[in-house]
Amino acid sequence: MSETHTCQNCHEEFAIEPEDFSFYERIQVPPPTWCPLCRFQRRLAYRNERKIFWNTSVKSGKRILALYSKGSKVTLYDEDEWREDDWDALQYGRDIDEHKTFFEQIYELAQAVPRVPRSTESNVRSDFTANIGWSKDCYLVFNCSGAENCAYGNQVDFSRDCFESSHVKKCERCYESFWHTSCHQTHFSSQCEDCTGVWFSRNCRGCINCFGCVNLRNQSYCFFNEKLSKKEYQKRIDRLRLDKWTSVSEMKNRVKKFWLGSPVRYMTGTNNANVLGEYISNSKNVYRGYLIRGGEDLRHCQDLNEPSTKDSMDVSIWGKNTDLCYETSICGGDISRLKFCVECWPENSDLEYCMFMKNSSNCFGCVGLRNKQYCILNKQYPKEEYEALVQKIRKHMDEDPYVNTEGIIYRYGEFFPIEHAPFGYNSSLVFDHFPLTKEEALAKGYAWDDPESKEYETSMNASELPDSIRDVQDDILSKIISCERCKRAYRIIRPELDFLRAEGIPLPRTCVDCRHAARISQRNKVQLYARQCMCDYKIYKNSGEHTHHPEGRCSNEFETSYAPDRPEIVYCEQCYNSEVA
Repeated sequence: MSETHTCQNCHEEFAIEPEDFSFYERIQVPPPTWCPLCRFQRRLAYRNERKIFWNTSVKSGKRILALYSKGSKVTLYDEDEWREDDWDALQYGRDIDEHKTFFEQIYELAQAVPRVPRSTESNVRSDFTANIGWSKDCYLVFNCSGAENCAYGNQVDFSRDCFESSHVKKCERCYESFWHTSCHQTHFSSQCEDCTGVWFSRNCRGCINCFGCVNLRNQSYCFFNEKLSKKEYQKRIDRLRLDKWTSVSEMKNRVKKFWLGSPVRYMTGTNNANVLGEYISNSKNVYRGYLIRGGEDLRHCQDLNEPSTKDSMDVSIWGKNTDLCYETSICGGDISRLKFCVECWPENSDLEYCMFMKNSSNCFGCVGLRNKQYCILNKQYPKEEYEALVQKIRKHMDEDPYVNTEGIIYRYGEFFPIEHAPFGYNSSLVFDHFPLTKEEALAKGYAWDDPESKEYETSMNASELPDSIRDVQDDILSKIISCERCKRAYRIIRPELDFLRAEGIPLPRTCVDCRHAARISQRNKVQLYARQCMCDYKIYKNSGEHTHHPEGRCSNEFETSYAPDRPEIVYCEQCYNSEVA
């Protein structure tokens, strides 16, 4: 039977369902004292996805790019220095201090043990990236695997020659794209799959050479959903002069209005069974998930990738062959039975309250260990002593909990406090979903990263750029351009210029951060709202009769990430499927 609890953080009521209790009992943790959204917020505070700063390696004094600002209190080694065998994180091991709370002790250990600055793995010529692995020739790309010759994007997985893209997988030569799978030359588009030569389109699948379209399936030579001959289609495209920035800007406004005239499905996703949430694909039995690919038997999980994450709860970011995990952030790569962990990958099992662990098992409150087991606070113990001490620590955490400045109590079963996160609140991923002002964040005891004072001197304004890509000369590569929105500096790189020329796309007028913000603004938030299907034959003329006609409005109800005040026409699954071409 479900129970109603009051969240320690936001003080709102939330339900704990029988399925939740069964999972907590299975993994032997107490029920949470924070609601699902606040738990998500807390985990996101430990993820800086794409903000990089100049910092210094403590080991060599080398100037390095890092996800940590100079104001953070962590110890950094350069990526290659961290992987060397001339140091061992066991040297930072310490005895348990019964006069301090355990959260204070793990916080002190996490500051002392060296960590990598950008969290990268097996990349080639991709120095200006972070949270990226197994990629080649990438620049300012973040949170992805298997990317090649890509720039300015996040979660560009197993894709090549993609620019200005977010949440795309197995794509090639795409520009300004969002939530695509297996697309080629699909530009200025959103939520497309298996498309080629598609421009300014939304939620299309299996389409070839379509422009300004929405909700099409397996179509070709369509212009704003109108079927044309190949010759007529090409004529209309040529007249648009998409090589010009003025034309592209005008078209962006035009297609947004056109998209709003067609219904949207209450959730985004394909090939699912029994799922609730947003941006879910190839998954089953996912409850209140968000940005999930290949999930199974998950509850309150977010941003997980294939291969599958299974049988887990409150897990955020990464996944890939993960099972029986709870309250983890940025963990994955063949892991099992992790609880309250951050950045533990790959091949870990049976870890609690650990960070930056690799190929380790049966550790509690450890940081940065490799190929270790039966460790507490980076000190190794015999198996029997380890198990007895873990029980003692859990009891100590309950009897002498950490209490922050707002009076929130952290006993065993809570994730790490937000105020212990090594990133400024505004640099972490939490800021995208739960924004606070600097004053609000500081009042809660959270860190804040102020902009670095050094700014590049610009040599031209964005308004001075040639309107057409055809008129751009190679000397643009030496220019430092002032963003037309925030006035910060940015530049054009050679691979980007070559791509834009080949695709006939004009130069961008805003900086990398402004372009990212505009692209991510397409992404619905994690919150869900109870709504009724809007199909009533009044706001949108259906192509045919639906099962509820002529009774009037469809009676189907659902939970959706489209807030009630949004302008979209939100349909249930049945009504939406009746309308897609």
